[in-house]
Amino acid sequence: MAFKKIDYARPVYIVDGRRTPFLKARGRPGPFKHADLAIHASRALLERMPFEPDALDEVIFGSAMPGSDEANISRVVALRLGCGDQVPAYTVHRNCASGMQSLDNAALSIADGRSDLVLAGGIEAMSRAPLLLHDNMVNWLADWWGAKTVGARLKVISKVRPGFFAPVIALLNGLKDPVVGLSMGQTAEKIAHRFGITRDMMDEYAVNSHLRLHQAQQDGEMSEIEPMFDRKGKLYDHDEGVRADSSAAKLGKLKPAFDKPFGSVTPGNSSQITDGAASLILASADAIEKYDLPVLARLVTTHWAGLRADEMGLGPAHAIAPLLRSRRLKADSIDYWEINEAFAAQVLAVVEALKDKTYCKEQLGLGSPIGEIPMDRLNIHGGGISLGHPVGASGARIVLHLANVLKSKNARRGIASLCIGGGQGGAMLIEREAN
Repeated sequence: MAFKKIDYARPVYIVDGRRTPFLKARGRPGPFKHADLAIHASRALLERMPFEPDALDEVIFGSAMPGSDEANISRVVALRLGCGDQVPAYTVHRNCASGMQSLDNAALSIADGRSDLVLAGGIEAMSRAPLLLHDNMVNWLADWWGAKTVGARLKVISKVRPGFFAPVIALLNGLKDPVVGLSMGQTAEKIAHRFGITRDMMDEYAVNSHLRLHQAQQDGEMSEIEPMFDRKGKLYDHDEGVRADSSAAKLGKLKPAFDKPFGSVTPGNSSQITDGAASLILASADAIEKYDLPVLARLVTTHWAGLRADEMGLGPAHAIAPLLRSRRLKADSIDYWEINEAFAAQVLAVVEALKDKTYCKEQLGLGSPIGEIPMDRLNIHGGGISLGHPVGASGARIVLHLANVLKSKNARRGIASLCIGGGQGGAMLIEREAN
């Protein structure tokens, strides 16, 4: 199978980026709304720039479940940042890859000459996912408000049932595929079985995610984080999900969460529900020259792929393979990788799929495997299992962090990739000039 090489028509550069700490959801709405998170990351980023916010051509953010009072949240963020009435803004949604989609949209706008300077990123306050009413309750309320007499209302009251009051948890609904009827965790169980990923392998991977993030925090490797204060003066300056004392023994005590009682995917080897935002500035060569901007990396190309929804966790393999083959590259051509840790099973299955001759031939249309991703070059500072996966923000976070890893390691080439609920995958190739 031939894969067409598609680069952006004009060079697109990542100037810089900032993000909030990723904050654990603790059973009630977190201290920051969606817009608050994005504004904090974006304001800190814009304050580092030599131009005013109204110099932006566009503002684009990705979000999977913004609040009902934050319609077109990108416009809300743009106006509150002081971009002015003349800077347009829109919001994109591609489930887990919403933040990456915003970067791709921004890059396409720059590449075709419509924009030179774009603020893009991702936002999610998962702790603020709404509680909804069942249809039975909605219908009952409609009847109640439609009843005009005491007798009519008494008749309506007689029809109410206790089950009507049970809330619908929008977050859980969003984590279940409506077409195949499986939760994301159940799809992870399926691909774990397909590639022989055991519980021990998942837990070991999860432990390493925590230990890597803890070490990165100790070494100052999470420099893209912008500390923030809530209204009560409490400081948030690090990703809260990290467990420095994580161990296989502790994780081994957790029960399966999605395939009870025989499954292997547990809360300990799955990504954490969190709140967070990440913001990046993308620019054309003209804008770089005009404002004398730094260049963190160049965004080379992006590839989106579709696959079976019940194996959605393999989406990165389906996006990475054609991206690499279109450029005549193999796995060992990439210096560092960020593959979003939705589940340990999912990341490990992607690694197996890309080096498996049969899978690459039958599912990816390749004559030979892509190759093996070295584990010491993959998610070197942890990922969604340890720092969390605020759905709309993760795609932007992994690109930003990958760019910073390339800079700190004086490396040239990296790929950021995610699986996407519904059966999709996205992959983004970035490069920088090594010193």
